[in-house]
Amino acid sequence: MATMADVARSAGVSVATVSHVVNDTRPVLPRTRQAVLDAIDRLGYTPNTLARSLVTSRTRSIGLAVSAISNPYFTEILQGVEAGALEHGYSLLIADPHDDPDHERKVVQLLHERRVDGMIVAPSADPRELLAYLGRHEVPTVFLDRVVDPPADSAALRYDQVCAESTEPTARLVTHLAGLGHRRIALVAGLPGLSTTRERIAGYRHGLAAAGLGHDERLVVHGDSESAGAERATAALLSLPAPPTALVTANNAMTIGTLRALRDRGLSVPDDIALCCFDDFAWADLFAPRLTAIAQPSREIGAQAVRVLLDRLAEPDRPGRTVRLPCTFVHRTSCGCPEGRQQPQKVE
Repeated sequence: MATMADVARSAGVSVATVSHVVNDTRPVLPRTRQAVLDAIDRLGYTPNTLARSLVTSRTRSIGLAVSAISNPYFTEILQGVEAGALEHGYSLLIADPHDDPDHERKVVQLLHERRVDGMIVAPSADPRELLAYLGRHEVPTVFLDRVVDPPADSAALRYDQVCAESTEPTARLVTHLAGLGHRRIALVAGLPGLSTTRERIAGYRHGLAAAGLGHDERLVVHGDSESAGAERATAALLSLPAPPTALVTANNAMTIGTLRALRDRGLSVPDDIALCCFDDFAWADLFAPRLTAIAQPSREIGAQAVRVLLDRLAEPDRPGRTVRLPCTFVHRTSCGCPEGRQQPQKVE
């Protein structure tokens, strides 16, 4: 097996220069760097990552803790994180907290014990123990998709956050339905406690106000961010004395549950009830009717989270920042609009 010394001899440089190229610890002239890379390729040299981590205290690994990995939205985020990590020479360790605060703290501790350099976490609805652990151990962390408020006693905790806009895009769905003549527009909201749930409820109310419509609390139900919960919540909406004529679902899993509840009632979209959804997904364009949706930049959220984490690792003491990415309004036909050449529109 080739060693670093073999690479140095082949490239005509010192072992220290090879080390700087491999570990990216000091700038090397482009010509010299290429000679080293050519020698590495020629000899089939593989760096000893374990030995390197013992010397540098870095493992070049990132921990990712995100629930519902089977959800297409989080799957695309994972792809973005993985691509960003590999681009910068990092490996990825993945855990599913199951949106459970106790399990969340445990999996984050397990990732930390595996000496990851930093973490990317989609926090639960109650991240107090998570924040306490991260603050106590000073773990470089980026919160993904959902934002958190630090507890009052953690002023020294520095963290970064990357997510999509939620409030204005949800308002856009509501005003679109109101513009089509709907006056009883309902929201199937997500799991209480999540920032995305709060923001999408706020966006729903903003949309109603912008359209000059009153707010009826009975038209906001919680599907708990999953299909079965949305099915139950939609059934409750349809049982109201004056049921809604249009629905907004707050994520893609709940859209599936809502469609199932409508089917069970024998209701047709959009003839009997209009539907718009937050989260676009690969097969939304294949439904009949095609689903009008807000598309989040899922892969870019994941890739951006990696970039922000690497900035944190390079500059540990800088202030935390929140990066919000714009969504896209994808206009199709489930809202009741006729088939046509509707163009996607950015919503910020």
